[in-house]
Amino acid sequence: MAAISALVLAGCVAQPMTQPPGGALPPLPLPSGSPAPDTPTGPRASARAFIQVIDRMEPAVERECRERRQQPINCDFQFVVDDREGLEPNAFQTVDDSGRPIIGFTLSLIGAARNQDELAFVVGHEASHHILGHITRKSSAATMGAVILGGLASAYGGNSEAIESAQQMGAQFGARYYSKEWELEADYLGAIITMNAGYDPQHGAQFFARIPDPGDKILGTHPSREARIAQVSRAVADYRSGRAR
Repeated sequence: MAAISALVLAGCVAQPMTQPPGGALPPLPLPSGSPAPDTPTGPRASARAFIQVIDRMEPAVERECRERRQQPINCDFQFVVDDREGLEPNAFQTVDDSGRPIIGFTLSLIGAARNQDELAFVVGHEASHHILGHITRKSSAATMGAVILGGLASAYGGNSEAIESAQQMGAQFGARYYSKEWELEADYLGAIITMNAGYDPQHGAQFFARIPDPGDKILGTHPSREARIAQVSRAVADYRSGRAR
C-alpha cells in the first residue's frame, strides 16, 4: 500500500503542459467518439490512469478558470489524495487559507473508476465548483438562512438556546437550498472542461450508474442520476453545436 500511495501522490503535482509564447494553451481536439477503454484492475493501473488524467486535465481546468472568472479567484489548482484506508469513494473541492483551490480524491474513488473518462469527468466537475464560485455562494446562503430563522426565533420570544438552534437549522437549510442546482451547473461546465481536455464526459458520467441514486429529494444535496446524465448530454450537444455557455 505504501508503494501504491507513493505512485498516486506523485500525480498530485502533475507537470504542467508546455505553453506556447503568450501563455495561451491551444485547444485540444474534440473527442472522436471513441470512449476511453476500461483500465485493468489493480492499484498500480488505477494510479497510473489517475496520474495521466491529472496531467491532461490540470491545464484545461486552469485555462477555463482564467477565462471564466469574474472575481480575482486563484486558478492555480492543487490536486491531493486522501490515502487513509476505509474511506468511501469521494471527491471534494475546497480552498486553503491563501485561497488556492484544492481538489481531493480518496483512493477508493480512484480505484472505483473504470476508465480515464470517469476520472476526468470527476476532476472537471469538482474544478467547476471553484470556477463557478459555489463555496462562496453556499456560505452566503447558509448565513442568510441562519439570519432569517434566528431572527424569527427571536421575534417569537425564543431563548438563546432556541435562537442558536434555529440559526443552525437555518444555516443547514440555506446551504442545501441551491445545492442540487449547483451540482447540475458543475456537471455542465465539468463536461465542457472534460471535452476540452480530449475526454468523453458522457462515457465518464456512467460513473453515476454505479453509485446509489439520490433521487430528487426535497433538500437533498444531489440531483437524481437521470437529471445529471441528461445535463451532461445537454452540455455535449451544446458544445458540438457551438452553443455551450
